[in-house]
Amino acid sequence: MATSAGYLARRAAQKERVRLLYRRALKDTLNWAVHRHLFYQDASDLREKFEANRDVENPDVIDRLIDDAEAQYRNFQHPDPYIVPWAPGGSKFTRNPPPPKGIEIIYNYGKED
Repeated sequence: MATSAGYLARRAAQKERVRLLYRRALKDTLNWAVHRHLFYQDASDLREKFEANRDVENPDVIDRLIDDAEAQYRNFQHPDPYIVPWAPGGSKFTRNPPPPKGIEIIYNYGKED
């Protein structure tokens, strides 16, 4: 029973690694493809690469395939990925931050009290 539970836990971890790797690679494909029709072709090619090893059952072979795919992903990551302007790291992120606490802003320019 313990062996079966260990096997199932290992397979679940492998599935999660593959899912995360596919998701990261697909998002990184958007950085390389300038136009949508190019992205769709690249995304299709990426999916074919993942589907080619879908029926592998040996856990050791699966671990090796995942490690190789992660290494390939690191080698081909985009050096300057697109960042949404208002997201952290974007050009508009905290462009106009609120004033620090304790500083009062007076809006009565030229008005008498």
